[in-house]
Amino acid sequence: MVTGLEAEYPMNGSIVLGSAIVGLLVGLTGAGGGALMTPMLILLFSVKPSAAISSDLVAAVAMRPVGAAVHFQRGTVNLRLVGWLSAGSVPAAFAGAYLLHTLGRAKAATHRIELALGVALLAGAAAMIARYFLDRRSGNRRLGVVSQVSLRPLSTLAIGAVGGLVVGMTSVGAGSLMIVLLMFSYPALAANQLVGTDLAQAIPLTASAALGALVFGQVDLPLTTSVIVGSVPAVLVGSLLSSRVNDRYLRPAITVVILASGLKYLGLGTTELAWAVGVVLVAIGANWAFRAAPGAVSPADR
Repeated sequence: MVTGLEAEYPMNGSIVLGSAIVGLLVGLTGAGGGALMTPMLILLFSVKPSAAISSDLVAAVAMRPVGAAVHFQRGTVNLRLVGWLSAGSVPAAFAGAYLLHTLGRAKAATHRIELALGVALLAGAAAMIARYFLDRRSGNRRLGVVSQVSLRPLSTLAIGAVGGLVVGMTSVGAGSLMIVLLMFSYPALAANQLVGTDLAQAIPLTASAALGALVFGQVDLPLTTSVIVGSVPAVLVGSLLSSRVNDRYLRPAITVVILASGLKYLGLGTTELAWAVGVVLVAIGANWAFRAAPGAVSPADR
């Protein structure tokens, strides 16, 4: 068994560029880190799953604080909410890394985990789309401020524990899965408030999971460096955008990233995924054009 720091994969400019794209999405939506970064490393660059997961987790320790710092400055982080999430996620993330180590990295077990995540993420994306149309019909606008949120300790602790366990085993969950759960536990909050809190709670979560990866996993130092070099500047740019972008634009972006993550974990090929995302983007653009047409103002826009 190979554990600890390795140097099997050299620095790679293509990985740097790919990591920058994922980093931009993470900063913009709080989602898509492990759900897109790990499959990208495995499918596009033929990195071993164990090395991709472990290196991605360690790189996230450098990436997440950059995005969180921007949102701290903008006041879109609730430290009490972050505290309850972390109380569940930190021990669960380390436990997840240990389970991955003890259960082995058998393809069958990994495949089952990925399928379950894919289904969960697609269900979350579908629910977010349904909620969007319901909000339009009712005129509801989700503009709540995170500093005024009514905290739900037990459900928040449970969200942290579920997300932490999953991220420890697969490196996905800190963004894609947890932001879906947060959206439905705190539905009144504006999207940028959720993104800021999610990025902040991911700091102790990824640190715990990364520690587990260093102890039980296979962290490739040059590979991790490539991911950090590409993702850190990009997540800064994405976070600056997400802290200022209107909710009506940010929520669709989050939905698209979560949808793409779910499809990827269900095994959709890169070309098919690109077509699927393209169709969704065209549909979103058509919807915006329809809403902008004279006489097509919805109750939520009044």
